[in-house]
Amino acid sequence: MSREYLEVHSKTNKRSYVRDVTIVKHLDEFFAGKNLDEISPADVEKYKRHRLAKVSKSTVNRELACLKHIFKKANEWEKTDRDPTRAVRLLKTPPPRIRYLEVEEINALYSACPPFLKPIILVAVNTGMRKGELFNLRWSDLDFEKRLIYLSDTKGAARREVPMNDIVHDTVLAMQRNPHSIYVFCHQNGKPYRDIRASLDKAARKARIERLRFHDLRHTFASQLVMSGVDLKTVQELLGHRTIEMTLRYSHLSPDHKRAAMDVLAKRMDTSGWGGRSAPKSCSKITTNSLIQKCRSGGIGRRAAFRMLWGYPLGGSTPPFGTQDLKSCYHNGTSEEVIMEEVVGNTEEKSSST
Repeated sequence: MSREYLEVHSKTNKRSYVRDVTIVKHLDEFFAGKNLDEISPADVEKYKRHRLAKVSKSTVNRELACLKHIFKKANEWEKTDRDPTRAVRLLKTPPPRIRYLEVEEINALYSACPPFLKPIILVAVNTGMRKGELFNLRWSDLDFEKRLIYLSDTKGAARREVPMNDIVHDTVLAMQRNPHSIYVFCHQNGKPYRDIRASLDKAARKARIERLRFHDLRHTFASQLVMSGVDLKTVQELLGHRTIEMTLRYSHLSPDHKRAAMDVLAKRMDTSGWGGRSAPKSCSKITTNSLIQKCRSGGIGRRAAFRMLWGYPLGGSTPPFGTQDLKSCYHNGTSEEVIMEEVVGNTEEKSSST
């Protein structure tokens, strides 16, 4: 069944066919001699434990996902009516690594790159294109007049348009086109680049950037957009994500950017008329049971009393806190009665002065 799955389904319908071939090899080795109906949930759990001793949790989960899909197809093709993988859960894995470059690091990396790598880096961090999309890019995919890049062979399988900013437009336009190739980024023999890891690693070391992967340039594109104030929906469209959930992991901000955001909020608090207010200094620990009645007899309600105490005009908008919130501001234990006494006293002084 595994071989039939590869030839009939994976090879035709999946971009991960090459990876599936490797996964099926491991599955065949472990489940050798067993038919579909002879594989139990316990056998799948044993496979999970067996592979976990050799590879990462993420790799094990990819292999289990492939096995689950094989059984799904086997059911659809009426090869079996069983599915032992339903009772097997995937392993819990930590959140995916999100690494992006600050502007200073981008400049340092660019300066450390050899000539052939410089335009690749610039286009990558300014478009968010995947490595496969970038290396399969053809000159016919570029529209310099409309400043658009047309991508058809994408991971999401949907055609998308990527705008060219000035950096991308000028960089690609200045490149010397290889007359023997249809590809934008290619070797001298015309074949497109497939692996530039050695050159990228060397440039990263020279720029003192640790653990840099090519995909981190895509993270950089998305993160810099978000930190510049671009909304997530636009970022989703530029990245070619099918769902907004996939884009949310790129919405993280650098610590400096978060700190700056909190400073903006603090500044607004200080100037909004209520942030940072402290209790009146004249309040003391005096308790009088008749003060609330006195307040009411003077025509001042409890909410109005608190409003006047904290400097809000009567008839205005409601303060951004309630009675209990206001009480909690008095760390010296002053009671409601004392608060009322302060308000009523201030009101009577104003009345007598007029």
